[in-house]
Amino acid sequence: MIWKILLVIAVGLMSFSIHWNLFDTLLKLPVLPLGVWVLYGALNRKEGRWDRYRSFAWTGFLGNFIFLASALISIPFHLLIYPDDDPSTYITNAEGASLIRIHQSGAEEPTLDRERLVEQIPAMRQEEIYSAGWYEEMYDSSDGKRNRNERFPYQILGVSPKWGSGLDPLIYVEDDGKGILLTGSGNQLYYRFEDSIIEEGM
Repeated sequence: MIWKILLVIAVGLMSFSIHWNLFDTLLKLPVLPLGVWVLYGALNRKEGRWDRYRSFAWTGFLGNFIFLASALISIPFHLLIYPDDDPSTYITNAEGASLIRIHQSGAEEPTLDRERLVEQIPAMRQEEIYSAGWYEEMYDSSDGKRNRNERFPYQILGVSPKWGSGLDPLIYVEDDGKGILLTGSGNQLYYRFEDSIIEEGM
């Protein structure tokens, strides 16, 4: 008997939902109770069966709203624990971090100064991203060809974000080693350091 009730609740969860993204959290608003309709069609053939299981079918459908409410409640807590404008959310552990060249204008074998990177995280200052200006810098205005220099010719690999954040950021390093571009959770952040995080002599 219990397994039948659980099955009815599980089928009742099926619904046609509208999906939307709020603060990088996928929310599903249930609109049509597909599972309830399926159960009604299957159970209504025998007298009394639908009446017996109807409340459990609707309980399953209403469970979708409980999940929606839980997701909405969790958003402010997630932003409080994992602020998306704090670099320490994206860079917590740099022990296994390394630097690779992703554009020919960068040094051939760049070396990341991990200690300097971690030390400077609290003092990093956020600056504005000049997308249009940076894009224009990459192209020669006279012939439209791409220039040899790239503003972010390096990428940091092996950095761990804050545990439980679910983030997998891309971290690009500026050519002078004093700036990073963090790409993650649907946004981009640009920070500058006082000292270069690329070891000298590279």
